[in-house]
Amino acid sequence: MTIGELSNMNDGGPGARMLTVVRQGKSLGAARDLEFGLELLARARNGEIGPTLRLYQPAPTVAFGQRDTRLPGFEAAAEACRANGFEPLVRRAGGRAAAYHEGTLVVDHLEPDPDAIAGSKTRFGYFGELFANALRSVGVQAAVGEIPGEYCPGEFSVHGTHPAGGHQVKLVGTAQRVVAGGWLFSSVIVVENSPPIRKVLVESYAALGLDWDPATAGAVDDLVPGVDVAAVEDALLATYAEQATLRSAAFSSLGA
Repeated sequence: MTIGELSNMNDGGPGARMLTVVRQGKSLGAARDLEFGLELLARARNGEIGPTLRLYQPAPTVAFGQRDTRLPGFEAAAEACRANGFEPLVRRAGGRAAAYHEGTLVVDHLEPDPDAIAGSKTRFGYFGELFANALRSVGVQAAVGEIPGEYCPGEFSVHGTHPAGGHQVKLVGTAQRVVAGGWLFSSVIVVENSPPIRKVLVESYAALGLDWDPATAGAVDDLVPGVDVAAVEDALLATYAEQATLRSAAFSSLGA
């Protein structure tokens, strides 16, 4: 399946669509970054923007799932995040806590879609393979699927295999927001500097009383030394360009 087919599978439109790529130069702040994605989704559903890819490196954040907030250790987990320099937030999507910082790349793919819910399951598999292909192009032994003991477990997590130890490391987590008339598929690629992410997850998951394997938390550069965020962004856009026509636009065009 191509991006064009993914975009058009519900409306019967022909061929690959134009995809506007917007690079957000700096974080707007942990909470504002998440809010702005939802604002863009509202604009997509109303036809104010077309298919859009927003790329940015976020401020240090731990995004908790709704279920996490109902655990008795949630306040302690949030405090552990703050003590480690990460802002605790609660996302509207499901799942468990996930951590990210400036060494990660957030990819928000937004599309207007008259029947957005129909393709929701297909998107998870499609984007999982797209991200795995991009990571393979920078030397990662990447695959799609949940690995035992991973944080914020998901059926379509993208993971890599460590060339030395042979253990699997989660590299990409994905989430989706679907509304009448459009969808937002948001992905976080952990590229550099995994120790702070691992540390804050160890402490926050301990406070929540959740079991997981800290060895599953890592970054692309743990598996392929020297790979940075810029290299992964280039690889991702090259993968997208094999299936869609890309055009760049200034971040200011989104009116943040």
